[in-house]
Amino acid sequence: MTISKQLKLLFTSGSLIAAALASPVQQLLSDDDIDDTPLPLVIWHGLGDSYSAPGLREVGDLANAINPGTLVYFIRMDDDGSRDRSATFLGNVTEQVAKACADIAAHPILSTAPAIDALGFSQGGQFLRGYIERCNNPPVRNLVTFGSQHNGISAFRDCPWSDWVCRGAMALLKGNAWTQFVQSRLVPAQYYRNPDEYEQYLEHSNFLADINNERKFKNQTYRENLAKLENLVLYMFEDDTTVVPKETAWFDEVNGTDVTPLRARRMYSEDWIGLRKLDHKGGLHFRTAPGDHMQLTDQLLNETFAEFFGPIKKAKKSAPRPFLLGDGDL
Repeated sequence: MTISKQLKLLFTSGSLIAAALASPVQQLLSDDDIDDTPLPLVIWHGLGDSYSAPGLREVGDLANAINPGTLVYFIRMDDDGSRDRSATFLGNVTEQVAKACADIAAHPILSTAPAIDALGFSQGGQFLRGYIERCNNPPVRNLVTFGSQHNGISAFRDCPWSDWVCRGAMALLKGNAWTQFVQSRLVPAQYYRNPDEYEQYLEHSNFLADINNERKFKNQTYRENLAKLENLVLYMFEDDTTVVPKETAWFDEVNGTDVTPLRARRMYSEDWIGLRKLDHKGGLHFRTAPGDHMQLTDQLLNETFAEFFGPIKKAKKSAPRPFLLGDGDL
């Protein structure tokens, strides 16, 4: 049964009242309506990549091989691959997330899906989290991120001599990260977060300070939307030399040699974006991947697709995390 037929059945069977009491992802489906059709998979690529890159298409093929029938949608800022790649360096991330929200909501199949799964590579991971927090229509069931900069970066990447787009962007960033011009135009600057410049970050950050709810005003919609996930899977590359610090993939706070794990941070104890609530229901996963940044193997991807993606009824339920002394109310 197709997703569109599932939705038609819902409206004709009078099951919406019962569905309203179901889990957030399954609100639109009753048990009788769930079949083996995999949920669509949305993928957002990283810095210097393109939605049309052969390697990314191979990832989509792997996802479909593990869960046959998966509709894979690659987020893009432009249908031209070269311009889409340039948009990973140059652009306003707030506007890019808004475009992704609009494109997904207008897609003829994605827009009728009861939920979608999401896979973010590098900066695409925090951008997909922005989608969840800011719009989430259709809602995301599981989000998996690989080497993403969830707590920002404190240094900018080196560029190959032949990559003039990268070199030009990075040259503008150095010494100018907090200007309005840079924060509205250069993508990596919008998730730059140096503890030595924290007040400047809070005042000027165009993207990360907002979706991490670090400012005085806390957006409760961000917290509620992220907590609705069934699973948030955070992969950190063990030998990552591209992302500084690599522990940002786990939301850890790094200041020099001091590393404060997420669960010891105020962001977690005060539950600024719903991570604590998600953790206590067993949906927050910290994992490592071998190698340097984005050195992914087919085996790891296949295992991830098998565990977290596919039909709704295939979703694995993790055991809730025990409450710890001092956890308090969620």
